[in-house]
Amino acid sequence: LMGLVRPDSGTASVLGLDVTRCGRHVRRRVTYMPEDDCYIPQLSAVEYVTFCGQLEGLPRTVARQRAHRVLDYVGMDEERYRLVETYSLGMRQRIKLAQALVGGPELVFLDEPTTGMDPPGRRKMLELIHDLGASGVNVVFSSHLLQDVEQVCGHVVVLCEGRVKLSGPLEELRQGNQSLFAVRVRGDLTRFEAEVLSRGCEVVTREGELFHVRPGLGNSSQAIVAAAAAAGVQLRGFRPARRTLQDVFLEAVQVEKGRP
Repeated sequence: LMGLVRPDSGTASVLGLDVTRCGRHVRRRVTYMPEDDCYIPQLSAVEYVTFCGQLEGLPRTVARQRAHRVLDYVGMDEERYRLVETYSLGMRQRIKLAQALVGGPELVFLDEPTTGMDPPGRRKMLELIHDLGASGVNVVFSSHLLQDVEQVCGHVVVLCEGRVKLSGPLEELRQGNQSLFAVRVRGDLTRFEAEVLSRGCEVVTREGELFHVRPGLGNSSQAIVAAAAAAGVQLRGFRPARRTLQDVFLEAVQVEKGRP
């Protein structure tokens, strides 16, 4: 998508530009935060980010001003004057984000930006990414850490073996699965489960008083309500089960049952 590698087949466009024919124009408007370290040894953070700004075509004075600005943004204080190779992993991740932002891009590709970070650093990085999107910068967040994706992304694309398996707004994809219900009851749980099964329904999971139940073929949610009444249990919660992004992902990439 950066136009650095020519595809064997197919087409792609970024910001309306064909990536095969207009790669240089794409790279003028798009930047990239790689997963692997990309710093230059023996440079401080401010020197390195300034150099990246110059590679974007900025005059050195402007590049240095912007370097200080984005280093402030990612939370680098006096550490910016130390050599980058002395930094912790979390600090190097923030430097990579800074170099991606120094040129003022319209679109930023982030490749596994939270990998290997401790919980506080990961939370800070996600806050920065969320703030970027809220400020009007388009962000493509590529990650296998689906909890992180859920926190910052509004639209999700699932790729598998080079093909788009699923694409859409995150909330729509996670909306309740109408064929699966989260049911919380109080009382004789064993009897309730027996009544549910006797009506042809399936207990998908059970965790204490919480059951995930799928009505059987030809049944409706009323069969679950009837099972609760027959078992003499108190129905304390009853709603369509809300899927996680992991549920959505596994469903999208599954080739056959039990084999992702």
